[in-house]
Amino acid sequence: QVHLLESGGGLVQAGDSLRLSCVAPGRAFATLGLAWSRQAPGKDREFVAGINRNESTDYGDSVKGRFTISRDNPKNMLYLQMDSLKPEDTAVYHCGASVRGTYGAMDYWGEGTLVAVSS
Repeated sequence: QVHLLESGGGLVQAGDSLRLSCVAPGRAFATLGLAWSRQAPGKDREFVAGINRNESTDYGDSVKGRFTISRDNPKNMLYLQMDSLKPEDTAVYHCGASVRGTYGAMDYWGEGTLVAVSS
């Protein structure tokens, strides 16, 4: 079982930056594949970014060049640096973990943190 807890969401203006954090206590953190997804009201959940256990990364088309995913294994932390935020980035952001070490399909998800971007 992997427990994930997100933080760092809030209300910002378009163009602002925000950094989300996700903590996943446990000795096996370095072996996990990790990802961020988001879900806006009335829309399907969308892949935002992923990072595998070898720190290879991938991004959804809508956030490429603006968002950066990173991990700090000694601290059991996952981050999402979000720059040049747009109103369409408004959503609940969830972090996920995969015991297979990749980010294709997550086994566990956190409850999420809300990001709201005003125009």
